[in-house]
Amino acid sequence: MVQKTKVELKVSPREVLGKQVKAMRREGVIPANVYGHALESVAIQISKDDLVHLLHSAGRNEIVYLRLDGEEARPTFLRQIQRNPVTDAILHVDFYQISLKEKVRMEVRLVLVGTAPAEQTQGGTLLHGLDRIAVEGLPTEIPSVIEVDVSGLDVIDATIYVHELSVPEEITVLSDPAQVVAKVAPPQVEKEPEEEVEEEVEGEVPEGEVPEGEEGAPKDEEGAAPAAEDRKEGKR
Repeated sequence: MVQKTKVELKVSPREVLGKQVKAMRREGVIPANVYGHALESVAIQISKDDLVHLLHSAGRNEIVYLRLDGEEARPTFLRQIQRNPVTDAILHVDFYQISLKEKVRMEVRLVLVGTAPAEQTQGGTLLHGLDRIAVEGLPTEIPSVIEVDVSGLDVIDATIYVHELSVPEEITVLSDPAQVVAKVAPPQVEKEPEEEVEEEVEGEVPEGEVPEGEEGAPKDEEGAAPAAEDRKEGKR
């Protein structure tokens, strides 16, 4: 599905650089940069509230038109978000400026929709083997997500492959067409615990008996165990 709404974000030039941006963040302003092919990087700043709203309302593959002080809107993709590893607070964002007339390569998220009958009637388990695919196309034609209808998976081992996905004709899928997107696995069968069998080890002495010639074996008056020949002859 091609995005239908135009997402715009108002930004301002940024003069504060380096460690001084910490004060900006405390005031609710997020530092950012916009760059692109054959374009110089431009330092900008964004209202934290506006940025958070954008992240919740727009997909990662949607075009964001940056409005920079009355300039013509710049079509961009939100390329990278840097966060604090402890608090998860947004520290910095990067936007990549694009040309609407040139094809780009991107990854599109796959979303499973519907219910697999084999999961309900045969006790199967629906497996999501692939969560995104690589595509190529004009920025305005690349969808934010691709829906995968699993309602046709009505038997165990039924599978949906990449080449079976429904994508816009203008989009070229770059991922391996033989990759599995979704599959119904058979129900798991619990294995019965195997009975432990005690095997008699060769040379093992039964419990309670003591091997001749070892500690505890019959000994002569001087404390030495009788020789095997003596025991056979009954020598005392």
